[in-house]
Amino acid sequence: MEFNTAGLISLQEALDKMRAYVPQKTVQDAESLPLATAAGRITAAPVLSPIFVPPFDNSAMDGYALRLDDLHEGAVLPVAGKAFAGAPFHGEWPAGTCIRIMTGAPVPAGADAVIMQEQAEVSDAGVRFTATAQKGQNIRLTGDDIKQGDSVLPAGVRLGAAELPLLASLGVTHVQVWKPLKVAVFSTGDELQPVGTPLQEGQIYDTNRFAVRLMLEQLGCTVLDLGIIRDDPQALRKAFEEANEFADLVISSGGVSVGEADYTKQMLDELGEIGFWKLAMKPGKPFAFGKLKDSWFCGLPGNPVSAALTFYQLVQPFIAQLSGHSAWQFPPRLKAKAVTPLKKSPGRLDFQRGIFSTNAEGQLEVRTTGHQGSHVFSSFSLANCFIVLERERDNVTAGEIVEIEPFNALLRS
Repeated sequence: MEFNTAGLISLQEALDKMRAYVPQKTVQDAESLPLATAAGRITAAPVLSPIFVPPFDNSAMDGYALRLDDLHEGAVLPVAGKAFAGAPFHGEWPAGTCIRIMTGAPVPAGADAVIMQEQAEVSDAGVRFTATAQKGQNIRLTGDDIKQGDSVLPAGVRLGAAELPLLASLGVTHVQVWKPLKVAVFSTGDELQPVGTPLQEGQIYDTNRFAVRLMLEQLGCTVLDLGIIRDDPQALRKAFEEANEFADLVISSGGVSVGEADYTKQMLDELGEIGFWKLAMKPGKPFAFGKLKDSWFCGLPGNPVSAALTFYQLVQPFIAQLSGHSAWQFPPRLKAKAVTPLKKSPGRLDFQRGIFSTNAEGQLEVRTTGHQGSHVFSSFSLANCFIVLERERDNVTAGEIVEIEPFNALLRS
């Protein structure tokens, strides 16, 4: 594995490098689950329909089933019986008569068409139709929607409220899914304290690990939280070795700025092949990616906003690929009018946090959440999108058109 660590690289270049190393999943990575426990999992193989949909010819309307040979001008057809959903017509059907039929009911054998009740005049003598009919009119044929053996879901789809009811409607009881990705996470730094612990002088809360763990759980990963690792070579080595033994992917926070006075880079050089990149992205310039003995590694910056952004833009798509979620993608970027000025210096792709909405004219507008410092995590709680400012763009004045990227479910409340 070779890494180019010289100079600033683009976000796209970093993503391309990471994608190039994703291994091909095998049948050993899959398992069969009952439908009721498969929510949030990723299909490992196409799901084939065991039945035809609809399973029988049925009526698309409330009306009357008839034979076209019996339908001629002025004809009055006596009603020979009724067909309801769940209660088909099974009696004798004499020539020159029709069958009262409800939506979804099986169409009697021999029927050519169904005429809707709004085009029928009912009397004691029978039914006279005010419209002509064509063969097959208002009849939903067997397998018209789905044929037995058809692929109803491809591999690589996350199973949720849209997909699972579909499978249930087909009588599918089990589905082949990829096993959850196992991820180990820890933070490094003597200044960090767990959330809920009183702070001493010079200490801060470890919000990065807390946020990363929450996002990993949302992504369906099995998480091993190794806590805070102090700046001690033996403690770091033990953490990396334990993480590598458990996980498919190891994520650390802090200690990825080359030249920092810590032991992280030393441990990684000894235990794996790691590239330290300087990304042409703001926030989130320092980032580490590579391979430990048995697992992949992503190293996030220490600043909370930088850690969250690099996780969202780099680690999230990498996890999707490792998890076999081939249908995953970011929400499409949109054009919006900036209603507040935005500070920007050329040189790095800038992901500012913004709030977008639609004005009275139906145009998208976006405004800043305020201070964009990499330590101001409140900007995420206020925002619903990234304002994506091009690498060489300068300050933005109110009224200019900018590109926005709405948050996906990982950051959307």
